[in-house]
Amino acid sequence: MSLPSPATHPTMPSAKTAAHECVSEDALQHLRTYKYSSVDKSFISRYILKHYWNAFVELLPLWLAPNLVTLLGFFFILGNVVLLEVYVPDLVGPAPSWVYFSFAFGLWMYSTMDNVDGKQARRTGTSSPLGELFDHGIDSLNCTLASLLETAAVGYGSGYIGAFTALVPVLPMFFSTWETYHTHTLYLGYFNGPTEGLILACTFMIMSGIYGPEIWSTPLIKYFPSYEEYLGVISFKDLWVPIILVTFFIAHLPACVVNVARARRAQNLPIAPVFKEWTPLIIFSVATIAWLGSPYSFILKDNHLVLYCVTMSLVFGRMTTKIILAHLTRQSFPYWTVMLVPMIGGALLVNHPYFTITGTTFGPVSAKFELWYLRAYLVFAAVVYGKWAHLVITSICDFLGINCLTIPSAPKNGEKGGRANGAANGIRPDKGRMD
Repeated sequence: MSLPSPATHPTMPSAKTAAHECVSEDALQHLRTYKYSSVDKSFISRYILKHYWNAFVELLPLWLAPNLVTLLGFFFILGNVVLLEVYVPDLVGPAPSWVYFSFAFGLWMYSTMDNVDGKQARRTGTSSPLGELFDHGIDSLNCTLASLLETAAVGYGSGYIGAFTALVPVLPMFFSTWETYHTHTLYLGYFNGPTEGLILACTFMIMSGIYGPEIWSTPLIKYFPSYEEYLGVISFKDLWVPIILVTFFIAHLPACVVNVARARRAQNLPIAPVFKEWTPLIIFSVATIAWLGSPYSFILKDNHLVLYCVTMSLVFGRMTTKIILAHLTRQSFPYWTVMLVPMIGGALLVNHPYFTITGTTFGPVSAKFELWYLRAYLVFAAVVYGKWAHLVITSICDFLGINCLTIPSAPKNGEKGGRANGAANGIRPDKGRMD
């Protein structure tokens, strides 16, 4: 099956756009031979949660499309972000206990839906490579939003530690996606974010619901008085940043680099060039630090971290989903997205005083101007992401002859029953979980 020509299908992209966005006919041909591969070493997921997921998926009706299952899980997170804005907008609180319990429930339901969507695809015979793109694309969007809930749950506020907590998950997410692009396998270790990390996050939220978020900023000697000599006035909050950084730089990043290096050697390809592919993340990280860390920025001072994170969820979501799409279609690595341009602009804008020419009258931007710039950035990001997502999804659906959010009820192409539609187009991921 080939893509309709623009002349007969006016909504189809131009050849240049299709090639740039990895949805040309030549690129999409690779979807027919794509096979999902994953390794999950987590004992919890393999021996405990597997049974829970297998039982849960049986509760879902057979008319429910797997991508819709993924989307429903994401709605739990979006709903909790709304609750956050209503009950704990300063990200400190305390909010009513049920709000923190809701955060834990929403995050757990998101994880559940994220792990049963592949099982639902196999139950309904609607497996396709679009499932992996949709699944991990939603994961990328959720990256900063779920962490924003955790920031509010532990009461770290919209300061530097709060911003770090909300945005640092982009690091492991990017490198796992980069690793998968080269190895064609999703690796999840014995202790990984989607399983153990999520369980810990839910635990923190539940504890905040029971004891209040202030427990994370209380000196540890209150709970361990016999260790006063060693603990001093240190709180869990003081240990948070070092724990996260050590975990990432020792447990996560080295494993990603080693796996990519092995994959490149197996193909007799040089290793050094792959490090240039870190460029988009470096730009994202440097721009974030320069923008939020500037003494002339009002984003954190005026408590607009939620707005910033919602915007960045779209920016980072497109950045990593483009890598996933390039992996599925065997295309070159995407180094750039136009959605980074306003981010760089914002960083330069608030740091303008450092570059002001002597004698000029243009000084630091006002808090109002910066806020409206960020709001405009959100609108720009939403429009660009929405148009791009529509282009990619419709292109893949048209090429494979499948639907994204619905299951055809009538037989198609001589197949027995609509649920068989797309069954031979690949394997939808199950997040590396073993059935």
